[in-house]
Amino acid sequence: MAMEQTSFTRDDLLACARGELFGPGNAQLPEPPMLMMDRITDISEDRGLHGKGHVVAEFDITPDLWFFACHFPGNPIMPGCLGLDGLWQLTGFNLGWRGWQGRGYALGVGEVKLTGMVRPDRRMLTYKVDFTKAVQTRRLTMGVADGIVEADGEVIYQVKDMKVALSES
Repeated sequence: MAMEQTSFTRDDLLACARGELFGPGNAQLPEPPMLMMDRITDISEDRGLHGKGHVVAEFDITPDLWFFACHFPGNPIMPGCLGLDGLWQLTGFNLGWRGWQGRGYALGVGEVKLTGMVRPDRRMLTYKVDFTKAVQTRRLTMGVADGIVEADGEVIYQVKDMKVALSES
C-alpha cells in the first residue's frame, strides 16, 4: 500500500538515506553528496504519462557543488551520469513509497540522450520519471520508467526504459 504523503522535503530524503522512511532492508536513497535531489514535489502510483506512476523532484544547483571542482577544472560541468543516477534514485524511491519491500538497485537503461549541460550558472534541475511498468510478483519487484531532466526548464537529458528492482537479499 502506497504512503499517503505525496511530497518530501530534504529532511525526509535524508531520513530515507538513513533507512528510516521505508524501514530497514527496504528502498533507501544515498546520502549526500550522492543524493541527487533536494525535494520530491509529487509522486503517484497511478498518474503520469502512462497512468502507471510518476515522480517529480528538484535539485538546487549552486556553484559550490562538489562535482564542479573536479569535472572539469576550468570547465565545470555536472557529469551526465549523476543526472541518470538521480533518475534511478527516484525510480527506486517510488517503488519503496508504494510499500514494496526490498533494497533497490539499478538494472539498466535502454536509451540515454544528453542534449544539454549543467554548468554552475544553472539554478535548478527538475527530474520527471514516468513509469511504463510496475511489477510486483512473488519472484520479481521492478519498475520500468522513462525520464527527463530539465535545467531551468530546458530538457537536457532524456532516458527510455530505466529499470530498477527491489530485492530482499
